[in-house]
Amino acid sequence: MTATTGLIDVQRITRRDASSGKTLLAPTDFSLAAGSRIAVTGPSGSGKSVLLRALALLDPIDGGHILWRGSRIRRSAIPRYRRSVAYVRQRPAQMDGTVESQLRYPYSLAIYRDVAFDRARAEALAARAGRGADFLDKRASDLSGGEAQIAALLRVLQLDPDVLLLDEPTSALDPESARAIEALVGAWFDAAPDARAYMWISHDPAQAARIGTMRLVMQAGVLHVADPEEAAQ
Repeated sequence: MTATTGLIDVQRITRRDASSGKTLLAPTDFSLAAGSRIAVTGPSGSGKSVLLRALALLDPIDGGHILWRGSRIRRSAIPRYRRSVAYVRQRPAQMDGTVESQLRYPYSLAIYRDVAFDRARAEALAARAGRGADFLDKRASDLSGGEAQIAALLRVLQLDPDVLLLDEPTSALDPESARAIEALVGAWFDAAPDARAYMWISHDPAQAARIGTMRLVMQAGVLHVADPEEAAQ
């Protein structure tokens, strides 16, 4: 795939396993343009999460470059990049306290000093995810795997990022709740469809067809655009 100027441009990035030297991500080029809704599919262990974690600057790349709005990302600009580009992992890290305290946490960081937690907005987001206002008062330690995924997504969406990197955000949810999350992400995107974009890893072909206007497939660390047969699977 040839890279063009987008929100995120990837130029020949690679990742290798530090201990074995195995290639985790072959040289990869692509552009995530504003307005993109990309579904990423492929077998387990093929490199999908490796790619998203690299884009989130959580793991170092071994080669190539990641550009944000056409420019390389300086070390000093990483916090602002992470404010714009949000990664939601499949299994969120467990935190102490309540769901509300989890949602309040980002506002304690210097990069969010200009905004404040809004309980009413958080409740509205929770309602769209099919959860009542009392969801915010639940202890994080009492959440099911699916509820922890919802809490992690709410924490990100309340911050209005430009890009979402979603690593199977509905894998622990029942079909009805998964549809609610799809609608919630869709509402976030539709609020600024010419300025936002997402990449969504999914192992559910039906979900991938619903949430993506473009399908990328990862096979053994190699990313490619789905051919018609792959897109129909």
